[in-house]
Amino acid sequence: MSDSSPLPPVRLHSEAELARDALATPLLSRAARLARWAGPDTRVGAGGELVEEQLPEAAALLGLSGDDAEAFAAEAWGMAVDTGLVEIVDEEEGTVGPGEDLALLTSGAPQDVLGVWLALLDTVLADASVPDLDDLVDAMGESGELDLSSLDWDPEAEAEFLEGVLGNLYVLTVGDDGAGDGTVPLPALAASVIVPDDMGEPSDDVLEQVSDAMMRLDDQFRLLEPAGLVDFQPVDEALMADAEDPAADDDTDVSRYGMVRLTPLGLYGLRARLLEAGLDAPAVGDLADKGADALLDGTAVFPPTAAQAETEQWLARREPLPAAHELLAAARGGDAGGPLRRLRCQQALSLVGLEAEPALRDVLDDPELGGLARVWLSEHGVPDVPPPSEAMVFWLTVDTVAAQLAAEGNSAELQALVEGLAQQHSGFFATAWRVDHPATADVLEAMGRLHPDKKVAKEARKAAFKARSQQGG
Repeated sequence: MSDSSPLPPVRLHSEAELARDALATPLLSRAARLARWAGPDTRVGAGGELVEEQLPEAAALLGLSGDDAEAFAAEAWGMAVDTGLVEIVDEEEGTVGPGEDLALLTSGAPQDVLGVWLALLDTVLADASVPDLDDLVDAMGESGELDLSSLDWDPEAEAEFLEGVLGNLYVLTVGDDGAGDGTVPLPALAASVIVPDDMGEPSDDVLEQVSDAMMRLDDQFRLLEPAGLVDFQPVDEALMADAEDPAADDDTDVSRYGMVRLTPLGLYGLRARLLEAGLDAPAVGDLADKGADALLDGTAVFPPTAAQAETEQWLARREPLPAAHELLAAARGGDAGGPLRRLRCQQALSLVGLEAEPALRDVLDDPELGGLARVWLSEHGVPDVPPPSEAMVFWLTVDTVAAQLAAEGNSAELQALVEGLAQQHSGFFATAWRVDHPATADVLEAMGRLHPDKKVAKEARKAAFKARSQQGG
């Protein structure tokens, strides 16, 4: 991936659904059929490959026909061997038998099936990083040995390129809501790993690199689709002819350049690889069995839609009143993460019904939670809610702006909030700098940056200076 920013959380299908998807993929289903077909009369070569005489029977068993039928059958057999669905019984005799993992596909748990599929995925990804067979043949010297230097092929670099592409595809596919249904144009995906982030208009040399990368990816995704990793619309071959025709229409549909989307199974597979590589790749539901402190801290960096989905799963496992008590207790704290925790707590409590009222009433006098509680009770139409003190109103205001800063940075929404605050309270800054909140100075400085009126911005900066002096920093 292009940077070290947190990965967005993904919404995964259930393991049972994913296991069914895995069993239905062309590569695994063919490998399993050949593994069940293999018996005492099946013969393999020194590398475990089916002998040539048996390929027609294997292709017929799989219902394959055409010029590539035997090649597809050989590929499926290779997958059966590599994933442990078939094992070599006697190397000298070239005999085979069912592997230990074959039974997992019919009697194993969904997780067992997915384990076999992940092993297949490793093999397919390794194969996708290898040059075309014709290129390999051309690279054979007179001695019959492979001369990699003549291929201009670096195995490690090629594997790293593909991993980078798939990492970017993961991020682009998942998007802000974690649903994983985004389709990405191949040119955009190629550019994401070729064009530097700080480059304005790409040079001709960079554009040529993007074009070359597109064609490499076109070949690679054709190999990865039968494994169930992606849904892929290849590059329209007619474009090659169009490129040589000066009269060709420039207004080309971008989809003709190829479109790719990770399948639900592909999202699961890439996330598993990201976790194995030591990256934090969250999934919606990871926090459902953890405490409220883990929920509020964990969802702090989630996009809003994913944060709500995670919170809904967390609440679904708990009774409303105990959940509200736990959320409020976890929201306390004067640390830098406190404002955003309280924002996430407020958002979580908005999903809880009136059963939570006693928990909110319990914190009406709490200096950190009293303002939040009054907002919730008023929004739910609860009578006899005591009005907040001016100090509590200002504290809640600073806390809210601090949370928005942490969640969104200098966004347009935050700028609108800042303008509204300054407009509603003519003496806002004269009072705000005195607010006993750890983020007061930072909030006032942000308001000075964001407010478009120079006079108001200057007032905010002066108030920030006073607040920082009061805090002794």
